[in-house]
Amino acid sequence: MNLQYKSTRNDNVTVTASEAILKGLADDGGLFVPVSLPKLSVSLEELKDMNYQETAYAVMKELFTDFTEEELKECIEKAYDSKFDTEEIAPLVKVDNTYYLELFHGATIAFKDMALSILPHLLTTSAKKNHAENEIVILTATSGDTGKAALAGFADVEGTRIIVFYPKDGVSRVQELQMVTQKGKNVDVVAIHGNFDNAQSGVKAMFENKELAKELAEHGYQFSSANSINIGRLVPQVAYYVYAYAKLLKNGEIENGEKMNVVVPTGNFGNILAAYYAKHMGVPIQKLICASNENKVLFDFFETGTYDKNREFVLTTSPSMDILISSNLERLIYLISGCDAGKTAELMQALKTDGTYEITEDMRERLADFAAGYATEAQTAQAIHDTYHKTGYVMDTHTAVASYVCEEYRRTSGDETKCVIASTASPYKFVKSVMTAVDEKYADAGEFDLLPELQRVSGTEMPNAVREILHAEVLHTLECDVDKMEETVKGILKIK
Repeated sequence: MNLQYKSTRNDNVTVTASEAILKGLADDGGLFVPVSLPKLSVSLEELKDMNYQETAYAVMKELFTDFTEEELKECIEKAYDSKFDTEEIAPLVKVDNTYYLELFHGATIAFKDMALSILPHLLTTSAKKNHAENEIVILTATSGDTGKAALAGFADVEGTRIIVFYPKDGVSRVQELQMVTQKGKNVDVVAIHGNFDNAQSGVKAMFENKELAKELAEHGYQFSSANSINIGRLVPQVAYYVYAYAKLLKNGEIENGEKMNVVVPTGNFGNILAAYYAKHMGVPIQKLICASNENKVLFDFFETGTYDKNREFVLTTSPSMDILISSNLERLIYLISGCDAGKTAELMQALKTDGTYEITEDMRERLADFAAGYATEAQTAQAIHDTYHKTGYVMDTHTAVASYVCEEYRRTSGDETKCVIASTASPYKFVKSVMTAVDEKYADAGEFDLLPELQRVSGTEMPNAVREILHAEVLHTLECDVDKMEETVKGILKIK
């Protein structure tokens, strides 16, 4: 049976998985969600003996039902190959009494690689299945990691163009260099004079602009997305939570059926939503713990039932979480409203016009699976420092937010359930913040001078992704104001 997808804002229209992947965003501005969440058709016992590629297939075949076995397996094989620097793809590392699911072993050393390695293959396969004639223009906003992972994934992929917008002063120097040195005849990178929310809102506005879509079509183009608003980004992320549980089982760290908690450093809400989907598909997850930095819009939402983006935007050392509009939360809102598209559309309109909305008491009760916490900048640095000096393990700033929140949750709740932390980026990506937290003596050193020092301190090899940018030529210097994003896209595509 083909699993259909519908918009979070309109129950009346359904599409196939490949159509949803190709479109990226529904015509009404909603996000595509499966009409129901299927259960895994393999047991946890069977899963424990599977490698990452086999696990990914076991998950994706349930959700992408209009892909043939051959199509899906080919996409998976092309995605999870020697681009990753470990055979496991997503190693599970035990540090003290906590398990770190390392999601940063791909080509761009961040968790976005896990989904963006496969999305180009899913997208080009979807285009063929739906006889798409137009060139696909991937339009993406990034808070740092999605940009490079998408650029690397789509570089020189036939039938596609990719344009990435990032906040000029809102990413680390390593993140910026990774993007502006990206090679590929079909890639463009634009720095905007604004923050990530400005970039994301600008991209969404272009997706929703019917006149622009018509103009693009006349010139042989159509938009799609590499952000986690695309269901083709979200579903591959479900696989690594399934894999994590299976590995705990295989390693004898957990009994079959025993529950685990998952702690996720959260910005746009896609990564933790994937864990929620995994739970609904049959993975024994007890609590989904949402970890925020000082931009704690999600923490406040879980505490009060009110989502309010009308607040100061804070630039932190965990920039990929510097987000005030968590677009994937819409998918959760839809589920907790009892799949009420009208209610979801009403709340999203309130967010757009007033910057805030409040969920009902019934909806709040359906959030029992979640807990939330946040870490200040000082607490984030302390978590890096203490974990290193106690265990020798070095983690990045985003993972440190989750690590701090995990310990606080344990302390305040008394919950002894085994915890898996989604470790979302390599410490090499945020070397200055990480090394300064390890020891303040590094505070005045240059960012790139600290790379060999991090190698020595952590006992890990400097990743290729970092080596490559040290002497790479800057190829992208385009900048624009927030209100000139559409004009910039038209200029890149030579649409007058």
